[in-house]
Amino acid sequence: VKAYGELEFWFALIKIVTIVFMIIVGLGMILFGIGNGGVATGISNLWEHGGFLPNGFTGVLMSLQMVMFAYLGIEMLGVTAGEVKNPEKSLTRAINTVFWRILIFYVGALFVIMSIYPWNEIGEKGSPFVLTFEKIGIHAAAGIINFVVLTAALSSCNSGIFSTSRMLFNLAEQKEAPPSFAKLTKRGIPGVALIVTALAMLVGVYLNYVSEKVFQWVTSVATFGAIWTWAIILLSQLHFRKRLSPEKQKQLKYKMPLYPYSSYIALAFLVGVVGLMAYFPDTRIALIIGPAWLILLVVVYYAKGMHKRHAYPSDKKLVS
Repeated sequence: VKAYGELEFWFALIKIVTIVFMIIVGLGMILFGIGNGGVATGISNLWEHGGFLPNGFTGVLMSLQMVMFAYLGIEMLGVTAGEVKNPEKSLTRAINTVFWRILIFYVGALFVIMSIYPWNEIGEKGSPFVLTFEKIGIHAAAGIINFVVLTAALSSCNSGIFSTSRMLFNLAEQKEAPPSFAKLTKRGIPGVALIVTALAMLVGVYLNYVSEKVFQWVTSVATFGAIWTWAIILLSQLHFRKRLSPEKQKQLKYKMPLYPYSSYIALAFLVGVVGLMAYFPDTRIALIIGPAWLILLVVVYYAKGMHKRHAYPSDKKLVS
């Protein structure tokens, strides 16, 4: 966890500094015309050039699957619970800040970009981040943004390797994956699970050269996997709360806001996204591969007699 946390800290810091700087510069351009010859751009670009949603709501629906892909891994907060010293405090703080991070780094950045540049010009002359930095005289903007994009990709890989290797370890501990995945190195790291995870990522790199549509296929399948994971989490949470007595429910220190309605609304939203994936041909492949993979897992689960086991993790400890 130490190496993962250290790398993630620096990767995140680079992204945060870049985005915050871009937002500050963009607001200066919007309000005071900094970098734009002293002429404030204002925010009229949000509704001009055809109006708000000029091509209708269809574009929003089509992009929803890709937008959800951007949030993959947010459930990793739960994966780290077993390896942090004070999960009650650390995870609560981390979860509570997710909303503000999304509001600032996603919504804030998009608000600034779409206020400065007309929507029909974004992408034609290059990255809006690069254009914004170049306007204030940073001529090495392209190189800087490429570096930030690289660190963002490394951050994603770092998170993926950490979470996947830990999941394989936990599955092996419960005898639902090859026992070799539960082997730890002298440093307390699930070495075999880590290597297998890295090799799987290399396969993904290779597939990127097979077809131009592979990225969209992979993101669609990954989104389906995330939807399944999030749905299971929501259903588990609902089941968990129902089994608690009223007294124990009152003792919960971190409760789901607006329970149980928020969980049902989230489940309905996930079902809606699956419906959209079925509607659009480019994402429909996920609804073929995803269920087929789930069926295979169920068959193996029962064929191996895993449903009869009541295995619990051993006393092996991952290094924190």
